[in-house]
This record gives sequence, C-alpha cells and structure tokens, in this order.
Amino acid sequence: MLKVINPVVCGLDVHKDSVKACLLKAKDSQKYKDTLKTFKTMTSDLEKLKAWLLEEGCTKVAMESTGKHWIPIYNVLEDSFEITLANARYVKNLPGRKTDDNDARWIAKLLALGLIDGSFIPPKDIRELRDLTRRRQKLVNMRSSEKSRLIDILRSNNIMISSVASDVFGVSGMAIIRELISDDEPDTQSIANLAKRKLRKKIPELIESLNGHLGNHQKILIKEILEHLDFLDSQIAKLEEMIDEKCEPFKELVDIIDSHPGIDKISAQSIIAEIGTDMEVFHSAAHLASWCGLSPGNNESAGKKKALTLPQETNI
Repeated sequence: MLKVINPVVCGLDVHKDSVKACLLKAKDSQKYKDTLKTFKTMTSDLEKLKAWLLEEGCTKVAMESTGKHWIPIYNVLEDSFEITLANARYVKNLPGRKTDDNDARWIAKLLALGLIDGSFIPPKDIRELRDLTRRRQKLVNMRSSEKSRLIDILRSNNIMISSVASDVFGVSGMAIIRELISDDEPDTQSIANLAKRKLRKKIPELIESLNGHLGNHQKILIKEILEHLDFLDSQIAKLEEMIDEKCEPFKELVDIIDSHPGIDKISAQSIIAEIGTDMEVFHSAAHLASWCGLSPGNNESAGKKKALTLPQETNI
C-alpha cells in the first residue's frame, strides 16, 4: 500500500472559465474523504477558493499546466500555498474515467501520495524579467521580418543594393533608401554618392545596383516599413531600459555570464530570465540540460532505438 505523504491536499482541474477543486483529506491510499467544488476563474471567485482552502487547513495544491489558464489561479494562490504545477503528460487519468470531477480527484490523490513532480516556476521577479526579455525577442524578430520585406520590395523592382552593401540598414544604406523614396526624380549617381566610408569604394557597383524603378505604390510601402522600424526601435530601446533596471540586483551574475565567450549582455539577461538565479531547483547539470530540451531522451524497445518526438522535460 502506498504511503500518504501529504494528508490534506487540493487537486485543481483548470479550464478557461472554471476550475474544479477537489479537497482531499487522506489517512491512507484507500481511506480518504474528498469534497468537490467548482469556481469561476474571476478573481473574486478565486479568492473564495483560496479562503476555503485556508479554512480547511490545506497547504498544498496541484494542477496541470493547461495553456495559460493556470496563471490567474497561480497568481492568487502563490503566496498562501505550496503549488505543484504538473506536466499534463504525467498526470493523465486512466482511460474511460475522464470527467472534471475525476480529473481533480486524480490530481489530488497523486499529490497526497507524493507522485507528482512539479514544473519549474521561477519567482515573481524572474517571471517579470522573462516577460520583458521574451517581448524584446518578439520585437527583434518583427524588426528582422520588416527589414526582409523592405529588401524584397527593392529587389523585386531591380534595385540590388543588398548585393553591394553589407549592411543595407546602416548609415549609408538608410540614406540611399530614403533618397530613393523621395518625391524627387532619382539620380543614381547622386544617390550613390551618399555612401560613406568603405562603401564609397563600391560607388560604381552601387550605381549599377540602383538601376531600377520604384513606383508610388512601392514607395508608400517602404515608407510604412521605415516608420514601423522606427517605432520598433523605440519600443526595443524602452524594453532594454526596463530589463537593465530589472537586472540590477543580478548585475554581478550578468557580468559573469557575459564574460563567457559567445555570450553577450542581452543573452546573459535572457539566460537569467529563463532559468533564474537559484540552481538548487535543478537536481544536476543534466537535469537543467533536460529541462532546456538539450538532453536526448531514450525511446528503445526490443533493442531498437526509435525517434523522439518530445524532449524529456518541458518548461513553462
């Protein structure tokens, strides 16, 4: 008979608009009393869930990491309970018994018996830093996509500046592009003379690369892209200021990671945002590598190794 490790627990079956809670009070794996209640995911109802669990003397709660639906519940319960956020793959109920009540009860039983391994949830300050670094990465990706679109428009109209200039969006490249979309009739010679420094050695190639034609339609598109790029640059700059402020308590650690070859300050900040600063939450270096999806798993049967479709661990 399995030994009950946590005698008073709560299992939560989380949905978008509701959460089924099973309060389980167990003496052993066969003798237990459960109470089921349903709450809405509005904050006022989640506060009622919190008050009920505290009144019943419950200190441990478990739930699946279902999409983003677990986050509002976690936000309300975080300060008052020890929360285990379980990978849904590891807490599946037995086939043919799937109902909301049974799912909540099953999660509660597994928690009572100590059979649930929780996902890594960093503390609030690290989660906030993670929001900022991930947002920065999304904006950087958007900026790269917009730059690619602009180059595609130029090349589609026989303007091959990207084949001559190593950085189309440097000082020289931007000056040339802005002159190309001006209302004046373009003069390839004068536009090419806008080149600075090393690019001036390529003026003959530049003149040839500018031998195309941009219509009003393409000029309007390019102007909109440039405006969007300016906006993205300003947003990224603001985010970087906020990230630097958030990383101030970890400045020494950021500098140490930054000193590693191939890692810059931005990468160092992102690493801290993803794995936090407390390595005690990972059992070993191998566990951390597995959590990051960098450790190969095993899928072997009858001496044959099969392809893996999922990493050993998943992160939140």
